Amino acid sequence: MGLAPRFYRDATEIEEHTVGQIDPVRERLIETYRKKAKHYDITSRLYPAPCYPQRAQRLRAVRALGLQAGDSVIDIACGTGLNFPLIEEVIGPDGRIVGVDLTDAMLAQAQDRIGTNAWSNISLVQADAVDFDFPTAVNAILSTYALTQVPECAEVIAHGAAALCRGGRWVVLDVKFPDHTPGWLAQLGTAIVRPFASIDEWIMRRPWETIRAAMQEELADVSWTELFFGTAFLAAGSRGPGTFGIRPPGSGHQ
Repeated sequence: MGLAPRFYRDATEIEEHTVGQIDPVRERLIETYRKKAKHYDITSRLYPAPCYPQRAQRLRAVRALGLQAGDSVIDIACGTGLNFPLIEEVIGPDGRIVGVDLTDAMLAQAQDRIGTNAWSNISLVQADAVDFDFPTAVNAILSTYALTQVPECAEVIAHGAAALCRGGRWVVLDVKFPDHTPGWLAQLGTAIVRPFASIDEWIMRRPWETIRAAMQEELADVSWTELFFGTAFLAAGSRGPGTFGIRPPGSGHQ
C-alpha cells in the first residue's frame, strides 16, 4: 500500500505543518540543531564518542523494518537524511519515503542530499513528531537517535502504530542510560544527549522505558535489544491482526 497522495510532494519542496507554541525544550532543540545542521553529517560521527558504531546500528535498524521493494516508509526526526540511502537501497524508486523533522535547517540539508542523489520519491515535512498527521497504511516507521528527546514519545508510538498497515513495522533506535555499567560507559551513553537536553531530567524521565512500554501496548511481536554495552537500544514491533483505532487528538498515554 502507498501513502496518501496529499503527502506526495515534489522533492524540491518541504511541506510545513502548523506547529503550536514552541515550548522551551523544543526551542532548545531547534536552536541546537540549527547550529549543527551544516556540519551534522561529519560531527555526528563523533557522538556519543569517536568510532561509535552509528552506521552499523542504523543499518541494523533499517533491516529490522523488513522492507521490500515499493514499500512506504516514514522517517521520524529524519535530520539530514542519513537513513535515506539505506532505505532507498531496499525500497527502490517505486517506494516512498516521508522524512519528518522539527528543524528547518536539518531539512534543508536533507533536501541537498535528495538533490545530490536525484531521488524523486522522498517528501520532507517540517513538523513536531507528536503533532505529525501520519498517513494511513504505511509499511514502516523508523526513528533513529531522536525519540528519547520527545517528552510525548509514547504518543508518537501510538499514533504511528495506528497508521501502519497490517504487518507494518515500527522500529526505534536510540541511546539510553546503561544499567549496571562502569562510569565511563554511563558517560558514553549520555554524551549524545548532553547538547540537546538536561541529562538529569533525561535520566530521571527514562524515556527508553516509556518507549518500550508503549510499543508493547500498541504492537505485536515486540523485540528489545540493547546495543554497545547498553548505551543504545533497538526496539521493533509490528501491527498485528487486531485493529487499532485512530486516537482522537489529546488521547494516548499520559
